[in-house]
This record gives sequence, C-alpha cells and structure tokens, in this order.
Amino acid sequence: MSVTLYGIPNCDTVKKARDWLDARGVAYVFHDYKKLGADPAKLTEWVAEASWEVLLNRAGTTFRKLPDAAKQGIDAAKAVALMTANPSCIKRPVVEHPGGLLVGFKPDEWAAKF
Repeated sequence: MSVTLYGIPNCDTVKKARDWLDARGVAYVFHDYKKLGADPAKLTEWVAEASWEVLLNRAGTTFRKLPDAAKQGIDAAKAVALMTANPSCIKRPVVEHPGGLLVGFKPDEWAAKF
C-alpha cells in the first residue's frame, strides 16, 4: 500500500496522525510542506476530489493574517493559488492512499481506511 502523508512536522495534528500510523504499522512517505512546498497540480487534483472548501483551512492563523482582499471571492482556482503560496493554509494532514484521499485527522475514519 502506497501512502503519502502531507503536512508540517511541528503541527500537533500531523504529529498525532503520524503516531497513529506508526502504531498500526502503516508505512508512509512524509511530504513536508515547509521543505518541499505544495504542488499546484496536486492541489488541483485534491480540490477535484475533496473540494477546496474542505482543503482550505480558513480557521488557521495563516489564513486569518492574509489581507482581506485575498480572503474575498474565493473559488477553486483562487483557493489553489492561496494554498500554493501559503501551504500552512492547507488543512492538515492530507493523506493519499490507494483508496482515495483523507483530509484532517479523524481516527474513526482512518481506521476504516487502514
């Protein structure tokens, strides 16, 4: 099973997700947004699968600090541009696995997939 976990290493939710996967022996590759950035093509795929409303973390500090103009009139294309420029605006973690995509860490949902 090929699993990729996308996130930021010091994010508490990402830490919990990584611990959860490790405890269950699920092998994964970790994509660190801080070091590797966010690929706009990948974000576009995710938006098509999960929607930009699910992926864009509008409750986070990074999003709240954006200028008001950047937060107005958001659609899929603008959301991808915002998340590409500010990977901390992507809800964490995102996990690609053979069965699809998981956004955010919900242990019950993850247990059903792994």
